[in-house]
Amino acid sequence: MTTSDLSALPTNDRGERLITHLRHVDLAVPDYDTQLRFYTEMWGLSPETTDDGIAFLAAEGSPEQYSVRLRKADEKRLDLISFGAATTDDVDAMAQRLATAGVQLVAEPDKLQTPGSGYGFRFFDNDGRTVEISSDVAVRQHRRIEEGESIPVKLSHVVINSPNPEATVAFYEKHLSFALSDTLHSPHMGEVMWFMRTNPAHHSLAIARCPHVSLHHASFEMRGIDEYMRGSGRLMRAGVEKVWGPGRHLAGKNTFTYFLDPHGNTIEYTTELEELDEDSWHPHLYDFSDPEVTDQWGTANPMSEFVAKQSFNDPDRGVFVAPPV
Repeated sequence: MTTSDLSALPTNDRGERLITHLRHVDLAVPDYDTQLRFYTEMWGLSPETTDDGIAFLAAEGSPEQYSVRLRKADEKRLDLISFGAATTDDVDAMAQRLATAGVQLVAEPDKLQTPGSGYGFRFFDNDGRTVEISSDVAVRQHRRIEEGESIPVKLSHVVINSPNPEATVAFYEKHLSFALSDTLHSPHMGEVMWFMRTNPAHHSLAIARCPHVSLHHASFEMRGIDEYMRGSGRLMRAGVEKVWGPGRHLAGKNTFTYFLDPHGNTIEYTTELEELDEDSWHPHLYDFSDPEVTDQWGTANPMSEFVAKQSFNDPDRGVFVAPPV
């Protein structure tokens, strides 16, 4: 990579990525009351702020104001994915670089009108989904999750579906400086999933091949293996539909149990996501048809076409048709 290539990457004056971490995922649902009860009474999030038809739900162990925003709407969809930046200057620099590159902004950087306020802006990615970048959001009063507590510590990662995943991977690499950690492929389908990071955590975002734009799944970090298993068992005992797990992936080395929320969104309990030495890391290409790639333990139900299609989700209709950039 040349010096001019490096100067075009979205980094600050210290050479650091402008995006620091994942903040929250926002979901729109028709049956708002049922969804709210599920995420608070069953999944283990706390309703920090609620209003008529909108709720901001926090993970008890996270300094983020909220990890999930629920909004009552006529149609189910992924409303937004939010990432953090370190400073207002970084937010401004990111907005300017995206606009210069032809990425359509939803709004210019300004004070946010959401819990914790802060400073940020929104834009459309190449698939037409809305992404937010923000800084200076007030730190939420949070606490240490105690031994045995089977509730989420934080939002771990979000996986999105794309009908043109190669272009979506390129978009997040080029414009947001995400780095590729690993890729899954299959002998029959080619490359099917790309794991991407913006800090040493193996992935905060992953992109999956799918016939349409939608949410693949949202994942929530638990305190440890015991709390992860307690949470998985609690949901299974309660009759929540389990899609896949419990098990441990090879890419990322994290544990997994996937469930369906009341609107059919796939959500995951996980723990022990791998932390990488970014200076020495080289991405792997893993064969998704190898059972030890999908589940090192061999404890999960086998990966099947049914399991895979559960995470295709319903198409997000009405997304902005973004021009190629």
